[in-house]
Amino acid sequence: MSSKLFDLSGRRALITGSSQGIGFALAEGLIEAGASVVLNGRDEGKLAEASARLGGAATLAFDVTDHDGVRAAVDSAEAEGMAFDILINNAGMQHRTELQDFPADAFERLLQTNIASVFHVGQAVARHMISRKAGKIINIASVQSALARPGIAPYTATKGAVANLTKGMATDWAKYGLQCNAIAPGYFDTPLNAALVADPEFSAWLEKRTPAGRWGKVDELQGAAVFLSSAASSFVNGHTLYVDGGITASL
Repeated sequence: MSSKLFDLSGRRALITGSSQGIGFALAEGLIEAGASVVLNGRDEGKLAEASARLGGAATLAFDVTDHDGVRAAVDSAEAEGMAFDILINNAGMQHRTELQDFPADAFERLLQTNIASVFHVGQAVARHMISRKAGKIINIASVQSALARPGIAPYTATKGAVANLTKGMATDWAKYGLQCNAIAPGYFDTPLNAALVADPEFSAWLEKRTPAGRWGKVDELQGAAVFLSSAASSFVNGHTLYVDGGITASL
C-alpha cells in the first residue's frame, strides 16, 4: 500500500481548541504527515505559545460558541487565501456534578461548547469546502457518545449529539465530496482529565476496566486523525472511530 494514501502535503487543517491537550497533539500529528495547521482558541497568549512549540504554526483566534464570529473569522481567512481542506472540531469542556444538582448555567455552557460549536464551525467551513467539492471534517466525540458515568450526564448528552451530528453532516454533505467522521477517544491523560488522573482510586478502576490496562497517551490519537484526514478514508463517511483501549468493547 502506498504511503501517499496518508500524505497530507499541501493540505491545510483548522483545529479548534488546539493550544493544548488533544487538539495540540492532533496538530503535531497532522504536521508530521505533511499538513500545514491553523491553531484555534480564544486565548491569544496560549495560541502564541502553542504556535512557537510547533515551529510557528498559523493561528486564528475566535470563540467557537459565537456563530457570527465564527463565520466572520472563517470567511475572512478564506478570502485571504487560507483555504481549509481539513477541519477538526476539537474544542470542548467538562463539568462534573450529579445530575439532580447540575447547575443550569453549566449545562448551557456544555451545550454551547461541546455541540453548538461543532455546528457553528462545521457549517462555516463546509460552505467553502462544498464550493471546492472536497473536504474532511473530523469531530471529536468520546466514549461517552456510547456510555455514561455518574456525574457527567450532560457531557454524555453532548457527546452523543456530536456522534449523531457527524452522521447528519455526512448525510447532507457527502454528495458534495466531503467526508465527515468522528474520533471517540477513551480515557486520555489530558488537562480536561487532570482531576481523574490525579485520583489513584479512579486510575486503578480505569486500569481494571480497560482491556489495554492503562490511560491513553494523546499521541495515540494521531494515526486516527491522519487516516480520517487523508485519501485513505475517501469512502469512509458518517463513522465514529473509537480509540479507547477496548473499553467500549468489554464489560
